[in-house]
Amino acid sequence: MENKNEKVMANAEIKILLVDDNDNNLMSMEISLERDRYTFFKATSGREALRILLKEEDFSLILLDVKMPTMDGYETAELIYQRDKLKHIPIIFITAHDYEEAAMFKGYQAGAVDFIRKPFNPEILRSKVAVFAELHKKNLLLRRQEEKLQAINNDLMQLNQELEQRVTDRTIELENLNHELKALNLSKDKFLSVISHDLRNPLTALLASSEKLSTDPETLSLSQVKQLSHIIHRTSKRLLDQLNEVIEWAKKQSHKTNFNPKRLHLIDGIEESLELIKPNAVQKEIKLQNNTPKGIYVQADSLMLRSIVQNLVTNAIKYTPQGGSVMINAKLDGHMVCVFVEDSGMGMTGEIQENLFKKVDGTSLSGTNNEIGSGLGLLLVNDFVAQHGGTVNVESAVGIGTTFKFTIPVN
Repeated sequence: MENKNEKVMANAEIKILLVDDNDNNLMSMEISLERDRYTFFKATSGREALRILLKEEDFSLILLDVKMPTMDGYETAELIYQRDKLKHIPIIFITAHDYEEAAMFKGYQAGAVDFIRKPFNPEILRSKVAVFAELHKKNLLLRRQEEKLQAINNDLMQLNQELEQRVTDRTIELENLNHELKALNLSKDKFLSVISHDLRNPLTALLASSEKLSTDPETLSLSQVKQLSHIIHRTSKRLLDQLNEVIEWAKKQSHKTNFNPKRLHLIDGIEESLELIKPNAVQKEIKLQNNTPKGIYVQADSLMLRSIVQNLVTNAIKYTPQGGSVMINAKLDGHMVCVFVEDSGMGMTGEIQENLFKKVDGTSLSGTNNEIGSGLGLLLVNDFVAQHGGTVNVESAVGIGTTFKFTIPVN
């Protein structure tokens, strides 16, 4: 490091401006200093010195005669130091007068760093100039070291910014991955819920019909056998179709396209939803009515709408006594359609109604299944209705019945 520094200092150009109105004095100064291999610029007046300083840069020193016509050395020094880029150049005044206190004060006030008296001693001149030449070299070396340090600092700042950006990008990437994993986990839960609630009840009806057919077939008439066989066949086919739809729906969920609303004729959508659970109503001799007006169209996901209706109607059938009734109706309410699922069942208390859609332990509701039905099913209803921008609520009276109401957008 020291060798490089010494090389920089040795190769540094020392530029000296000599200013004197007498050519002989200029020559005398140059001859006294030439052995030190300085670079000289000469001016015979203050104005000429200013012109040189405006064209050239990086002067190490100015040797300035005090007594000059038109503009003396003090005035010249003041004008030089008015410019910011020249303020760093040291000035040694050359004077033929004695070092009077007032004159020296005026010189230092103008910006002088030293005085040399004429006729000057060449050795003294060389000695003083050498001091400022050495100072200039060290200042130059210091500036270069500062520039290197600044460059290193800039590189470190750039590296730090790049590292921060990489950390930020990685954090965002991990957050996105975490969101995707949560979404996939939620999709899995929904898929299991749909399988559990949308297909379990039709399977119950299927098992009941097949059990009746196989337990004591001799006691059944031919028409009864045909009726049970027809129920088994029709339910099995609908069950298979619905299972295929659920599988397709689950595939779309994994591609973040699980919500696919389209224009649906509401009465047809509800009728299709009731198809698989009609045997449940028949077994309990429950009158199942779809009183939905024919002229209503909605913007809804068909599978979600079917899951909503099937869950609510299945619960209504489950908690309605033998020979009761379950009715579905709908009416327009601004830009939404309000769908009602009304039963004449056992009803529920106010406390159960308040906690109906609240999760406990992440999956089930705050009551027992015997009181309010399947927790996952109602949570699924709440979730699917919310995805449509709608709401779901319940009105119930013990011993009278329950009405679930949910809203979905009008097409």
